[in-house]
Amino acid sequence: MTRTVVIGGGVGGLAIAIRLAAAGHEPLLVERNEVVGGKLATYTRDGYTFDIGPSLVTLPHLFDELFELAGSPSADRFDLVRLDPQFRYHWRDGPMLTVADDHDETAAAFEEFSAGAGAQWHSFDARGRRIWDVAERTFLAGAMTGPVSLARRLRSPFDVTAIDPFRTLHRSAASHFDDDRLVQWAGRYATYSGSSPFRAPATLACIPHIEARFGCWYPLGGLGTIRSALERLARDAGVEIRTSTEVTAVTADDHRVRGVVLDDGTEVAADTVVANTDAEHLYTDLLPDAAASRRVRRATRSTSGFAVCAAVRGLTPGLLHHNVWFSDDERGEFEAIGRGELADDPTIYGCVSAVTDRSQAPDGCENWFLLINAPPGAEIDRKRGTDLVFRRLASHGVALRERIEFVHTMTPDDIAQRYRSPGGAIYGTSSDGMRAAFTRPANRGARAGLYLVGGSSHPGGGVPLVLTSARIVAEMIANDEGER
Repeated sequence: MTRTVVIGGGVGGLAIAIRLAAAGHEPLLVERNEVVGGKLATYTRDGYTFDIGPSLVTLPHLFDELFELAGSPSADRFDLVRLDPQFRYHWRDGPMLTVADDHDETAAAFEEFSAGAGAQWHSFDARGRRIWDVAERTFLAGAMTGPVSLARRLRSPFDVTAIDPFRTLHRSAASHFDDDRLVQWAGRYATYSGSSPFRAPATLACIPHIEARFGCWYPLGGLGTIRSALERLARDAGVEIRTSTEVTAVTADDHRVRGVVLDDGTEVAADTVVANTDAEHLYTDLLPDAAASRRVRRATRSTSGFAVCAAVRGLTPGLLHHNVWFSDDERGEFEAIGRGELADDPTIYGCVSAVTDRSQAPDGCENWFLLINAPPGAEIDRKRGTDLVFRRLASHGVALRERIEFVHTMTPDDIAQRYRSPGGAIYGTSSDGMRAAFTRPANRGARAGLYLVGGSSHPGGGVPLVLTSARIVAEMIANDEGER
């Protein structure tokens, strides 16, 4: 069987290495950081643990599929808890919406929040169900090389209208909800792919449906337990993992990859190379290719973020595991990001996993992970950014400053440096624009034997899509080998 090198040990790299090992390959996975996991990372200090990447699990059956493929059920590797309630949303001056892990309770909460909104939520969720059911068997079923590849998987022309690609998520939400605050609630789901609700297609309405239908999950011990479980699974499956090692070049002739060069000068021959790296980095630095680089740059970068990890003394009344404090000016927030600026009044996401898992903070304390959207490439002063986050939280009635033991921050530049992600784009490429799905870098690389997996390639960023990307690439490699 062929020798395979996987560049990058993020979730996509680990998942494709596990799949290829299960298929009989001998994968070598090379990771530049000291630990694998990519953006599935944690920060620990003085008894506090913060998940500084993904902070919840959706579609857990995708993990089950991967672990069972390698002969180890995921239930044996980490313990998932289904969160209920899922989220609590706050608007200035008091309005609050709590979303439960139950359709009837959620509809009742929407109705209590705004008269008539219960039925409107049911309608919006039904639309999301239709989108998901079609997208799962079309968009997520295989590689995307253009509109034709999608068209081949459509059962009828009605599938096109079902996935709602011709209007924005904002327009879709506005057609369902009378209350502008609930339009803003729905628009937040565009940020799950680093996008704007005013530009991303209404197809993303499937994301709140996924949470309502399949749940929001948390692994006890934090998201780092999944990273550790994936690493163990990979090693048990026969994957060779080298950390603190960087690939400096992909070697190739005019037609096919031949291997990689490591930072110590070692050349590793390989018939197959899978890049779990940003596509721009791949085609600019590792395998310079002007034509491929131009194609990659057609895809819009996702947003970045400014994150604050705050160790907080005491317990906060009314706090949930997942919380959102909305901006007063949704459109203005995204217009500022579009101009390359940090919004003066940003929406703040707050994850406090100690609410669910007391192991994540000392007794009587809380681990606040706070995130605001930022433009990729933005230069953010840490002190000013931190002050902005705490000042805006205080305007919502959440005063943390006097209770803080320490803070740790992450800027777009930190994200870019740590993950070789241009501009610190968290999700690789965004979903902005109706053609985003077709401009996103393809899974098949610019040379035979080269494949792309992860957030910057099809089907996009976020753990579920990255796991799906690994499945798609594994199937492509198997099919290509069958044809040789």
